[in-house]
Amino acid sequence: MIAVLRNRLARGNERQLQLLLAGFLLGNLIAVILSAYWTTPREKPVPVHYTYATYAAANGVKLHAMRTAPDNIELKHIVTNVTATADYGINGGFFWNGDLLSIAVVNGKPLKGEPNDYGSGWYNIDYPKGTLVWDEVTRSFSVQVALEAGELRMTDPNRYWAQGGVSMSLGAEERWIEQAKKEDMPAFDEPRLRSGAVFDRQQNLWLLVSDKPCTVEQFRRAVLETIAPGRLVDGIFLDGDGSSQMQNGQVRLKGDSREVYQMLALKSK
Repeated sequence: MIAVLRNRLARGNERQLQLLLAGFLLGNLIAVILSAYWTTPREKPVPVHYTYATYAAANGVKLHAMRTAPDNIELKHIVTNVTATADYGINGGFFWNGDLLSIAVVNGKPLKGEPNDYGSGWYNIDYPKGTLVWDEVTRSFSVQVALEAGELRMTDPNRYWAQGGVSMSLGAEERWIEQAKKEDMPAFDEPRLRSGAVFDRQQNLWLLVSDKPCTVEQFRRAVLETIAPGRLVDGIFLDGDGSSQMQNGQVRLKGDSREVYQMLALKSK
């Protein structure tokens, strides 16, 4: 490029040389600016109105816990690891080959597709299962055992969200095992990473992930012992094992790095 410019200078085209040099420098400057813009991480919306802490139980299980208000939750359909999103939150229900196998419904509409579609989030596939329902009108949570979203009870079908999983039955010590097995809780006695969503008497929502593999009983026992003792009401087990994932401003838990297809995300300011 410089040699060409010198040849033109030798032919007396000084004005043209100056224009070429100016264009050359301007082009390089624009390229540098654009490169810096696209390679500099963009500021992401930061979710607010949550607290994060860890709680160690006597049985050795440590829980990563996010506490937030139910109005601060968005159910989202995703196709990636929770930690690869721009959202703070936790993995949702069960899935297979991209199909949602747990209820995931907002105001009567499943996250993926239409009501009654297989894999859309309308059904707890195969068995009636524990489903966490937030009723915006009564400002209250409940856990309802249902096969499909159409069976759920709420005050206004246009003002609620529902997340399926498996019942924890936190107030039913004598029958929780029977109920969890009836709902086909995976890997019941095997050490696996676990996740769940529970609520207390003040209607705070707690999103939970274990720090290490544990059995269903060990995870549930840690929840009862450490999360809002004396004030915890009920909750559900979410998908576990490599799907147990959490992201917030303090921690990034990616499970085994697999993609998941649904999450409970915190709203951004």
